[in-house]
Amino acid sequence: MPKTLKAPDEVASPPAELFIVLCAAGFDSPERVRSALMFATLAAAGQYKAVLYCIQGAVDVMVKGAVENHESPDSSAPTIGQRLREAIDMGVQIQCCSQSMANRKLRPEDMLEGVEIEGAMSLIELTSRSKGNLCF
Repeated sequence: MPKTLKAPDEVASPPAELFIVLCAAGFDSPERVRSALMFATLAAAGQYKAVLYCIQGAVDVMVKGAVENHESPDSSAPTIGQRLREAIDMGVQIQCCSQSMANRKLRPEDMLEGVEIEGAMSLIELTSRSKGNLCF
């Protein structure tokens, strides 16, 4: 029996490889936050399934309105807000540590739209399957 060829849109593409960026830095270290966002965006642009996992101070960056309240544009460098928009536009998946949120008394509704709340085991599972990891 002859095989039938599938149309190009019916051919399953292989799943994207994971690339994890862990960020613990917050508004006290904006250059590290911008770097984490930039590398997550670059990974997504490189066809990785990029996940930015936020702990500690990085969780504060993902609170609604926080970026606007903590930074003013500096013509010499992109802002955290600009880097965050680039990451979101490129499809970077943003996860925040549930324990870091609990320590700050943050609720899911306090977070930016699309931010996922995950436990620490999620980070361990993701990094065990990832092609690469960076920490900021």
